[in-house]
Amino acid sequence: MQKRVLLFVVFVIVIAVSITAGCAKQEVVKKDEGIAPMPSAMPAESNKQSATASTKTDETQALPKATEKMSSASQTSKSSSSELMQSALEKIYFDFDSSNITASSRDTLSKNASEIMKEQQVKIRIEGNCDERGSAEYNLALGERRAKAARQYLVNLGVKPERLSTISYGKEKPAVQGNNEAAWAKNRRDEFVIVK
Repeated sequence: MQKRVLLFVVFVIVIAVSITAGCAKQEVVKKDEGIAPMPSAMPAESNKQSATASTKTDETQALPKATEKMSSASQTSKSSSSELMQSALEKIYFDFDSSNITASSRDTLSKNASEIMKEQQVKIRIEGNCDERGSAEYNLALGERRAKAARQYLVNLGVKPERLSTISYGKEKPAVQGNNEAAWAKNRRDEFVIVK
């Protein structure tokens, strides 16, 4: 993408230089007219030098603008690819009072690993969560075990460990409010968040 932007910028500069320099004008001499001598060679040379100086000034002014546009385009591209990646990373869910990776979670983690490995510069925070049952301390420890289990599974799939961090929120950040099994099942989860 950056090569295309750079080629476009070079193309624009070449067009600007050719327009600024102008085309050489050819004098038409009629048969009956003689060729008038040029008043002096110096003005023609100074015209060429001023045209060259003008072209160099235009190029110098165009380069920072082009670089600025490329940088902005690069940041926009990174931002949009991060947003796409974030939306592609899926949550995984756990059984009651367990940090074991289930079969369906393994499939989800495999998909997440392939998404993470596409973007080598991105770092991911794995957030462990629990349902509301149990003490705050117990759920913090369980959430940490869940996050670490997912991290280890991703590392085993080839994700570099330094790109992954973990945190436990215990029962402090429920995804769904409610005191029933349906709500609790949604709250026993790991979330994968891109760290900027």
